[in-house]
Amino acid sequence: MPVDDVLLEAEDQMDKATEFLRQELRGVRTGRASTALVEGLKVDVESYGSTMGLKELANLAVAEGNVIVIKPFDPSTLKDIARAIDKSELGINPQNDGKMVRLPVPALSGERRQALVQRVKQLGEQQKVSVRNARRDANKVLDSEQKAKTVTEDDAKNGQEKVQKLTDDYCKQIDKLVDEKSKEIMEV
Repeated sequence: MPVDDVLLEAEDQMDKATEFLRQELRGVRTGRASTALVEGLKVDVESYGSTMGLKELANLAVAEGNVIVIKPFDPSTLKDIARAIDKSELGINPQNDGKMVRLPVPALSGERRQALVQRVKQLGEQQKVSVRNARRDANKVLDSEQKAKTVTEDDAKNGQEKVQKLTDDYCKQIDKLVDEKSKEIMEV
């Protein structure tokens, strides 16, 4: 496998890890109402006999500043949606009025903000591990290619340096995402 292909594959894996972190961070509460908190929620719909995403079952909107409004397309799924929100780790009690579910997003306490910042840091560290695993895999491929004499020693060394630079760049991106989300959480 040519060095360029190894680099492209490593970069692709690192990019996926960073994108996954972005998606995970969208679902972390910041004290402001955002439909991103519930968009990824999976709902077991008994009447349909399957599990569906909340976005497939209902319109999501933010009303009155700190209230998320969930209006199901099919009113029979209302109880299933409320049950899924109860089971989730959001810490928000759904209010079901028979037509829609309202989620009042309470202000975060200082202690809860600290816990969320720690959670964000954990998510960031998990993705850094994924990035480092991609580096390790790329370096293994480069080493095996060098041993098989399909890549010169200099090319393998240059490839490993480029992989390390990619790793450093993606780790910086992850740190930046974590810092931005932490600041957002700590805003009162």
